[in-house]
Amino acid sequence: MTHSLEQAMRAFEPALPLAVALSGGADSTALLAACAQKWPGQVVAFHVNHGLQSAADQFERQCERLCQDFDVPLRRKEVNARHSPGQSPEEAARVARYEAFEALALSEYAQEAIKSVAIAQHADDQVETLLLALGRGSGLPGLSAMPHQWQRNGISYFRPFLSVKGADIRKWLAERQIRFVEDPTNADERFTRNRIRAKLLPVLEQVFPHFRDTFARSCSHAAQAQGLLESLAQTDLDDVLRTSDGLPQIKGLRKLSSERQANALRYWLKQSFGVSPTTAQLGELQAQITDCVTRGHRIHIKVGDGFVQRSEAVLTWYNPTVLLTKN
Repeated sequence: MTHSLEQAMRAFEPALPLAVALSGGADSTALLAACAQKWPGQVVAFHVNHGLQSAADQFERQCERLCQDFDVPLRRKEVNARHSPGQSPEEAARVARYEAFEALALSEYAQEAIKSVAIAQHADDQVETLLLALGRGSGLPGLSAMPHQWQRNGISYFRPFLSVKGADIRKWLAERQIRFVEDPTNADERFTRNRIRAKLLPVLEQVFPHFRDTFARSCSHAAQAQGLLESLAQTDLDDVLRTSDGLPQIKGLRKLSSERQANALRYWLKQSFGVSPTTAQLGELQAQITDCVTRGHRIHIKVGDGFVQRSEAVLTWYNPTVLLTKN
């Protein structure tokens, strides 16, 4: 169910010291202000300059002012968030952002490395993410939307505002006369997420007044189901992975039902290489596995920014760009 900002902060108890991802916009400004008030001297701000907007320098200057006002150290990093062929701009920015968080958390600036990072996505962001996933025909990982908490490379990430309405965050800021920068791209309805925010959410508010709560419940159900599928995938992979290198054996994959094979392949590619096949790519890969009954049968299918290929008795994935760079 939705909560006030104060309720969300009372329930938020991360390991300290804490870093807040700060863009200078309304949501991250409110999160930084609330965290700095709750844990004075235990909070730092991470600002990532993606280099994608002409207003990026303005955002950074605003972050500097905010951190001075709240007496919070600011750590910043510039990244190259340009997307590569076969990668969406949103995914490229996300990957670059989390790599920057990890670099900043290791901290040559402080005596103690950061173990917790808070991100300011809220209840409306969650709904938009779910609607985007539905529009793309996503499976359970997409329908699970954004988790409240997760771990990545030894860092715990939190979204403490995920049950707070975006309008309530702005009201909280206005009551305290805390200024923030308005991202000019938020009003650009060429972006699907912005069209959802401007056109769909007001209609949902009228038709389903409690849609944030019910949508969040559906996301939770999807996440639970996805967790079961991942457990099943790991069980199946334990039976088919080659012990010498952890690559899936084609003979073992062929023994799985079509549904379990698809589930195992998705999980292997995501966990091992961080790529997700499209429905068409996965279907073609499964068809090739079915036809792979002779030594000479070749498998070479594009997935993400690389290729799944056959290597004797197993499947592997490689990125030719990375191989060229290493050579």
